[in-house]
Amino acid sequence: MSEFNTTFQPSVFILTGLRGLVGARLWLGPLLSLMYITTLAGNCTVIYLVRTERSLQEPQYQFLSMLAGADIVLSVSTLFSVLKVFIFDLYEIAFDSCLAQLFFIHTSSSMGSGILLAMAFDRFVSISHPLQYTTILTNSRVTRMGLAAFLRGVALMMPLPILLKRLPFCKGQLLSYSYCIHPNVMKLACGQVKINIFYGLVLVIFSFGVDFLLIAISYALIFQAVMGIASREGQMKALNTCLSHIFIVFIYYGPLLAITVMHRISHRSSPIAHAVLGNIYLFMPPMLNPIVYSLKTKQIRSALRKSLKIQRR
Repeated sequence: MSEFNTTFQPSVFILTGLRGLVGARLWLGPLLSLMYITTLAGNCTVIYLVRTERSLQEPQYQFLSMLAGADIVLSVSTLFSVLKVFIFDLYEIAFDSCLAQLFFIHTSSSMGSGILLAMAFDRFVSISHPLQYTTILTNSRVTRMGLAAFLRGVALMMPLPILLKRLPFCKGQLLSYSYCIHPNVMKLACGQVKINIFYGLVLVIFSFGVDFLLIAISYALIFQAVMGIASREGQMKALNTCLSHIFIVFIYYGPLLAITVMHRISHRSSPIAHAVLGNIYLFMPPMLNPIVYSLKTKQIRSALRKSLKIQRR
């Protein structure tokens, strides 16, 4: 197999597992398979419950089902390459397949970030303007907010594979993860990569960065409103409705921020740290989202028990 074709683009990239850990494939393969099953089953269950249970036809649960949809897309987009590496010990991924995969990974991540912002706005309206909640967050407005998150993700991420496709690659074929993302693929390119670097930075700042900033502002306003509640019990009840979302925000943006920083200082970080953090970024938020909301939200637990009773009859 020749390493480069006539356009100086590799026919394949080489994915990376946790090669520095002896015997990692023996336990990581089954573990990742279980995590995928848990992720897909949990998020599909959330979507099913929200669609079928009348008690969950509220904006916060509709946003949760949208987040579950984004998590399913993220998980499915990496399913075959990750399991191919850790179960079948196969490391090659075709160039075009790699570009398609990174588009879906970044698009679903951007969509998830936008939906987390919408969920923060939902909590702000619910706590700060409870009497206007149903008039502000109507079904049509919730749908438009979800559609806006989807279209923004597609529009922002569409240039990524196009910008990579135009580049020659002269720095090898070895990627840092068991899946493809833009910063990792870009580092193997040569030629005029400044546009890719600049656009990648713009994406981080004006997509995830702006979302996180607006979420932080929303919670500052929420805490201000909570402090205006007279009773301690009322304050705790209001804050309790935000705990699940706050937890998801931190497990979503924490690894994302860390992996972004590591790509900027990759010469100082070990390959194992890259691979471990990359897998945490990919697997933990989609798997934990439905679990956290199921444990913390009484309405979802009740709907799940009701659904299970109906299935047993």
